[in-house]
Amino acid sequence: MTFFTVFSIVIGALFTVLYSYQFVYIFVSILKKDKVYPEADPRRYAVLIAARNEEAVIGNLLDSIKNQDYPSENINVYVVADNCTDRTAEICREKGANVYERQNKEEIGKGYALDFLIKHLYEEGLDKTFDAFMVFDADNVLEPTFVKEINKVYAAGYKVVTSYRNTKNFGDSWISYSNGLWYLRESRYLQHPRHKLGISCTVSGTGFLFDKTTIEDKNGWPYHLLIEDVQFSADFMAEGNKIGYAKDAELYDEQPIDFRTSWNQRIRWGKGYMQVLRHYTGKLIKGFFGKGGFSCYDIIMNITPAMILTIIGTIVNIVAVVYGLIAGDGVLNSFLPLIFSLVSMSLCALLIGGITLITEWKNIHCGTAKKILYLFTFPLFMISYIPIVFVALFKKVTWKPIKHVAAKSLDEITSEGEKK
Repeated sequence: MTFFTVFSIVIGALFTVLYSYQFVYIFVSILKKDKVYPEADPRRYAVLIAARNEEAVIGNLLDSIKNQDYPSENINVYVVADNCTDRTAEICREKGANVYERQNKEEIGKGYALDFLIKHLYEEGLDKTFDAFMVFDADNVLEPTFVKEINKVYAAGYKVVTSYRNTKNFGDSWISYSNGLWYLRESRYLQHPRHKLGISCTVSGTGFLFDKTTIEDKNGWPYHLLIEDVQFSADFMAEGNKIGYAKDAELYDEQPIDFRTSWNQRIRWGKGYMQVLRHYTGKLIKGFFGKGGFSCYDIIMNITPAMILTIIGTIVNIVAVVYGLIAGDGVLNSFLPLIFSLVSMSLCALLIGGITLITEWKNIHCGTAKKILYLFTFPLFMISYIPIVFVALFKKVTWKPIKHVAAKSLDEITSEGEKK
């Protein structure tokens, strides 16, 4: 074996050592009994929606909120129409939402929009009319039991609760399918077992609630990095707090259907992880040895090592190819370490994707042929993270909105699997 082949094996071994516990999570999710939460008295919620030119989809979200199996007087919807140039604000008002319009070309992003909205609610004294906030994206659609189910976990004592994140356009392309499969894997095989084991979950973009006391000393929503959800999770967990998970609170959101949009979105995530790494790794390490415990280790694994090992491994593999070709080792021998790494990554992605597909089959709303076919493109989607990490490392990235066009009602989403 060459030095480079050995180095690839070492990198793979490090991945295994650091992340093997996540394979244990799979068995925990499948074999360990779920926590059962009783019906709970209805709490009062302020629903927060940051929307930018979402006239095509936001109506379906508001309809799904209105159709909740939950006392309507306990749900008040507040929308910030953020730098909108379309009919978003008008549609929201027609649907009965409270709308605040914001125009700010300097402070751009969901974090700033939520900060603006929350500060207005407090300034107007509306914080006295609810117990907690719920956050949704404009392209979401909720199952009718969403609020009732997440309310049960909140009533059990969790000050922050996240939910089961599904996808409403699995069948649009292999890209939307791959994104959706990854989120189902996160819900079923990361969030679910964490909650069962009493480990903190993480907030994943949308579909979460937080008690108003969690920000009462922060003067708004101070999370403005490119991935404000992970920033919020890291800050909350580093202080020794736990985020709960409501497995039966299900929502759907829209995934990008073309590679370019997904590429840009994931570059933003990559840069955002680097920002969180810079600001919170020290606090999380301290939390690991303090009140945060294993929960802090878990989120550190999501933020740090995979990215660093990917960068190191890719650089070494590229050097190995160049060195081998110059030294006359032959094309096959020169590319062997790189091939070994890519095959290992592909098999791992296929295993994780396959397990998720089998167990979440009924929740993947698209035709059978696409469910199976797109599973085999999932490894390609995951491998594409390698160049994304490098681009994110050097490129200046700013928050940019993603145009949503999948205007589907709940019935239209759940009937997708019946189509040929």
